[in-house]
Amino acid sequence: MPNLMTVGELADYLRVTKKTIYRLLGRGKIPANKVGNQWRFEKSLIDDWLRQSSVGAKASILVIDDEEIVRALFKETLEELGHGVTGAETGLEGLELVKQRDFELVFLDLKMPGMDGAELFRQIRTIKPKLPVTIISGYPESDMMARALAQGPFGVMNKPFSESDIVAAVNSFLRFTTP
Repeated sequence: MPNLMTVGELADYLRVTKKTIYRLLGRGKIPANKVGNQWRFEKSLIDDWLRQSSVGAKASILVIDDEEIVRALFKETLEELGHGVTGAETGLEGLELVKQRDFELVFLDLKMPGMDGAELFRQIRTIKPKLPVTIISGYPESDMMARALAQGPFGVMNKPFSESDIVAAVNSFLRFTTP
């Protein structure tokens, strides 16, 4: 039996608003079935659609995390979809990369030795204020998260996360944030 989701469940799964889902439905851009007066989405078809839709959108993505396994997961997952992924182990290394290169999206670990993610986020905002940043953290209620929030809007991915969470976060930025 297929795993079906409602509009609200799909919005949560993709980390977008219900309005975005309805906009995609209106454009015929997302696989859906209407059951009575309600839209339903089969999870396996949505996952396939996410993979296909991200193949055409090549993005340069920076992942700043002190854990090699996290950087490797992002790199393997996103490069398979055609994105360019650069990893940085420290905040200072990540900051230098932000200064030297243009990225469409940054994934930034909040808790790192040396310069923590909140301070790095503050410095990234100073250098490139419009660069989208998604904070990845196992500590969403921490003081560091509160300091990061003071720097302005950003996305959040809570650890632990899966490949599908990574794909959904990137696709949310690349496909769903356009007007």
